[in-house]
Amino acid sequence: MPKAARRVCKNADVTAPRKLSADDLLILLAVGRAGRFVTAAEELGLNHTTISRRIAALEQSVGGRLLARSAGGWELTELGREALSAAEAVESAVRSLAGPAGSRTLEGVVRMSATDGFSAYIAAPAAAHVQQRHPKVSVEIVTVTRRATQQRSGLDIEVVVGEPQVHRAEAARLGDYRLGLYGSREYLDRHGMPTSRSDLADHPLVYFVDSMLQVDDLDLARTLAPTMRESVTSTNVFVHVEATRAGAGLGLLPCFMADRHDDLLRVLPADVGLLLSYWLVARTETLRRPEVGALIDAIRTRMDDQREVLLGGA
Repeated sequence: MPKAARRVCKNADVTAPRKLSADDLLILLAVGRAGRFVTAAEELGLNHTTISRRIAALEQSVGGRLLARSAGGWELTELGREALSAAEAVESAVRSLAGPAGSRTLEGVVRMSATDGFSAYIAAPAAAHVQQRHPKVSVEIVTVTRRATQQRSGLDIEVVVGEPQVHRAEAARLGDYRLGLYGSREYLDRHGMPTSRSDLADHPLVYFVDSMLQVDDLDLARTLAPTMRESVTSTNVFVHVEATRAGAGLGLLPCFMADRHDDLLRVLPADVGLLLSYWLVARTETLRRPEVGALIDAIRTRMDDQREVLLGGA
């Protein structure tokens, strides 16, 4: 072949679109779900450099950016979400080789965040139920009390208190729970049981650290007892429960946590109480994953089973 012809062929190879790879799509799927190259690399048994190179190759194939860097890792672009749908179709086709849908084995990691109490008494039992039925599914639970994040890289599900304002995600109400005011038997024996809201001014309050509380609905709870001075405060509701049991003051506690302890008594139940709601937030593409659906179903079942307990009725 003449040199000029060889140069033309070489240039054509450089500019020609790269053939789309199903393997690269599955790598994008892992990164899109994990939000981080390193996490996706660990799951796939590859190294970070390989992940980066394969994503770059896929972007060359489709002719645009699929991922954008965010504060929490990597977020899918609009083109990336379209490519992710194709990747899910590839994954579904691969899974179908394992047998009929009813007999298919679920597997993968589901990552969720939720408040301390929800994580312990709702999410953990639900996760155990999923794991018993689907041993290849693992669930990672991050405990945090905050608003729903706008950049949810690395998370499949968020559970928050109060109706969230989100974009590029779906929000669904899971159910209600009640906050009540509690004191330990020993504390109330020493200081007396309040008989009216005005009596609360004589007692210290155990609750969240005011300057660090990020949830508007939980902040509203302070209006139930505005005259109470702060005692022990914490970002962790289990600390609230134990400080109240230890006699640090009256604790504004979730009824489903406080009622588990015989040494805690509800104070002014008819006058001091607040009904709050748990909401689930997830991206649309995440909700299509069967292992995520299995965990959400288990969470909803647990919420239904614990409804009276959550409302302080048991």
